[in-house]
Amino acid sequence: MNGVGWLGWLSIPAMNGWANRIKRAKEARLCPFEKNKMAHSYHKIWLHFSWSTKDRQRLMHKEFKAKLFQHIKQYAEENDIHLDTINGVADHLHCLVGLLPTIAPAKVVNLLKGESSNWINKNNFISGKFAWQDGYSVFSVSATGAPKVREYIRNQEKHHRKLTYQEEVEKFLKAYGIKG
Repeated sequence: MNGVGWLGWLSIPAMNGWANRIKRAKEARLCPFEKNKMAHSYHKIWLHFSWSTKDRQRLMHKEFKAKLFQHIKQYAEENDIHLDTINGVADHLHCLVGLLPTIAPAKVVNLLKGESSNWINKNNFISGKFAWQDGYSVFSVSATGAPKVREYIRNQEKHHRKLTYQEEVEKFLKAYGIKG
């Protein structure tokens, strides 16, 4: 056996190459991919979140939105939430999130909404107190559907020239077979 044992065919450089590719993908946040401690447990969970400002007030102007979305994205990264895409219009936002199986969707949305509203108020971005609505929407997305949802989120301004947020929510409820 040449002194290499029965695993001699599996070279250490090949193993290191695969490990490095996984590490680089995680570092680049290319996908929410993780091998759990249990052998052969893998996941890819995409969720499309949406929520509105309190009373659907049109408070997120262009300059403010850019700062807010950057802050939310940074906060998400610091908390192991893979926020793939974020965008919105004056009264609501959408996020495409790659979810870890150990984190509940409600926890993700509560973290993002709670911290961002505190940040907005602490920095006085608007006059008065800022708050998000109490509720939110979350819909599952297939891996093959993720690019389409990503594009939908990026084009929010275009969609809302024709459609209100309420009409958009009703459209999603109907598409997912949910009675509103």
